[in-house]
Amino acid sequence: MLYIIPTPIGNLEDITLRAIRFLKEADLILAEDTRTTGNLLKHYGIETKMQPFHLHNEHRTVARLAERISNGEKIALVSDAGTPGISDPGFLLVRECINNGIAVECLPGATAFVPALINSGFPCEKFYFGGFLPQKKGKQTMLKFLAALDCTFIIYESPHRLLKTLAQLAEFAGADRYASVSRELTKIYEETTRGTISEMIAYYSQKTIKGELVIVVAGK
Repeated sequence: MLYIIPTPIGNLEDITLRAIRFLKEADLILAEDTRTTGNLLKHYGIETKMQPFHLHNEHRTVARLAERISNGEKIALVSDAGTPGISDPGFLLVRECINNGIAVECLPGATAFVPALINSGFPCEKFYFGGFLPQKKGKQTMLKFLAALDCTFIIYESPHRLLKTLAQLAEFAGADRYASVSRELTKIYEETTRGTISEMIAYYSQKTIKGELVIVVAGK
């Protein structure tokens, strides 16, 4: 079986007992970065062998990995933080296993956009998750689409692109549209700021921005 195992997005205590057990019982752990996952395994005394699995090698490795699972190995897939497949590698391997009749089990667990959405205070009975926006081609088209939605929407962003993306959101959604920005979720310097997009721009223009960010924007 292939096990999809969410890992903490910051605080190492945010992992389930079942995830720890599966990581210990697996024959192999596929890790986006073995150094990052190694810290987690060391913290919980897990000695399972690891193998790198990331965006640069997943296309050429999924067939072989599916074959190994078919031959009886229990393989666990983790990303650096959060749930594999959500803006991280994982989809191709899951699809390959399903196409080959291999059982896949995804454990519930950490993902950054859920606490950011709840912390925003915006309606969340329905929402749109946009993940990371295209860096160049297609970004403006996507922003126009998001700005027209009548429900809350969520995007991920890196520190060096935050102000540019906020400025583009102000252009397409309006500077007075309400938004929240969450950074360093579950970590010691966790912060969520709320206000209009123009207020977010003013706030972050005065700060050194660190850590991955989740932007939540109210619907039209």
